[in-house]
Amino acid sequence: MQKILVAVGSTRRPKLNAVWEGLTVFGPSLDPNAQFEVVGVEVESGVGHTPTTRAELMAGARGRAEALSHMAQERNEAWRYFVGLEGGLDVVEENGRRLVFLENWAYVADASGRGAYGQSGSILIPAPLAAEVLDRGVELAAAIDAYAGGHGIRDAQGAWGVLTRNLITRQDAFRIAVINAFAPFFNASLYRDA
Repeated sequence: MQKILVAVGSTRRPKLNAVWEGLTVFGPSLDPNAQFEVVGVEVESGVGHTPTTRAELMAGARGRAEALSHMAQERNEAWRYFVGLEGGLDVVEENGRRLVFLENWAYVADASGRGAYGQSGSILIPAPLAAEVLDRGVELAAAIDAYAGGHGIRDAQGAWGVLTRNLITRQDAFRIAVINAFAPFFNASLYRDA
């Protein structure tokens, strides 16, 4: 049985676990004869600490995956897939009202350079929490700790868990984004260009 190494641009446990959980579901469709191993590597996203637009979220996820790809070339690593994960905010104006959504994005690339995005969906965040991040410049991790009266929420259930009473955690949201980003790889026949 061959081993396939999947590099993730983070060492945070919810992100690594999300990739691992996704692989347990779709890994056999990628390669039924492979054993998958997740490798966490801290890399820069190239975007701010809390992205505040969908474009910035997507750029951060892709930036992490591309940083891993460059690192693999420089170090001669045997990583087959590169996964960048980014969470943050997407701001929408509706009828003069600011609506702020929490989103998680994934970008997956393989060693040949083929890549794809996936998104988790989104959840509306309360206006006072949005104001802390957008108007006062507080990092979302610190803002959710203060808002929920906790500590280290980002490395536990995340803002997703706080907002959904743990029906959907940060790890769950990233898992969905990872599955969505890997779809063109494990379901390649539907994604081939005609």
